[in-house]
Amino acid sequence: MNADRFPGSFPDISETWAALQSQLPITPIRSEDDYQRMLRVANSLSEHLSGDDRNPLADLHAIVTELIDHWKAHNVTIPKAEPREVLRHLLITHGLKQKDLAGIASPTVVSDILAGRRAISKKVAKALAVRFQTDVSAFL
Repeated sequence: MNADRFPGSFPDISETWAALQSQLPITPIRSEDDYQRMLRVANSLSEHLSGDDRNPLADLHAIVTELIDHWKAHNVTIPKAEPREVLRHLLITHGLKQKDLAGIASPTVVSDILAGRRAISKKVAKALAVRFQTDVSAFL
């Protein structure tokens, strides 16, 4: 096989791509709705993979994640607001619920932060910064 050519003809590839997209909607992210849909795809793939990098879908997960990262780098802004409002904004923007941050803080702690009953600790702020790929100062 010539390395410069695809293994199939473009009509065959086109049919295969259409069949894949009917099962799994993978598209460029052009809007917030596209972004939310790709987040759901990435989360579903991540749950399916359960950390198994040898799974054939690991590369697909990596591609979807890169699409999401590219969108976030160019479109998601962090508001200049109190840390709890920044957290609230990011939860909404990323389509997450309080329970989705269970690896960072319990839903009760997250609820207390959002309600203003508790400040964000340095440890939680660092973990949130990693999770949302932003500067820790947004949460302090």
